[in-house]
Amino acid sequence: MRIGIDIDGVLTDIEQFVIDYISKYCVENKIKYNIGDYDYNYSKTFNITDEQEENFWNEYLEYYAINEKARPFAAEVINRLREDGHEIYIITARWLTNRDDDIGNNMKDIVKNWLHENKILYDKLIFSKASKERKSQEIIEHKIDLMIEDSPNNINELANIIPVICYNAEYNKNCKDKKIIRCYSWYDIYSKINNLDCYSNNLKG
Repeated sequence: MRIGIDIDGVLTDIEQFVIDYISKYCVENKIKYNIGDYDYNYSKTFNITDEQEENFWNEYLEYYAINEKARPFAAEVINRLREDGHEIYIITARWLTNRDDDIGNNMKDIVKNWLHENKILYDKLIFSKASKERKSQEIIEHKIDLMIEDSPNNINELANIIPVICYNAEYNKNCKDKKIIRCYSWYDIYSKINNLDCYSNNLKG
């Protein structure tokens, strides 16, 4: 089986990083914020402007991309999946990777180095060029059988094409579909992949 895996929010806990670092950024820059309902758009979560969120990422994106560690057991489980005969496709729409210039290529190098440093093995690394993080084009082109994703938009769109493992986060709580399998850790992912027969109703149609 060809398994597609997202990076941010799946291999990393971007949700907690944002909570920690946006609150720090707001305090240090005297920006008023109020953490409300979790949203994939973090400016809505913190009730700050889109510009303020963009300025935050301008300051912290490189730090996050280089230093944030992989989730517990991610590398271990992915290695076991490959040993079981599955092919691993890392598919990321990380900001800037759709740009074919020095900035975009620098981020691509950071991603490759990060995967190496965190011992994440894979068969193919795909930088999605689709806008708004849509990955359906890559899913179809590379004949992906199962996607592990956290973005609500991607989860809902891809569930129309293939089964999707939703890595649980507050911002994707409303993602519900017969082809969506919610998981809470990397060994939970491994268990459910090995028991996909239990989800036969999900995988049909």
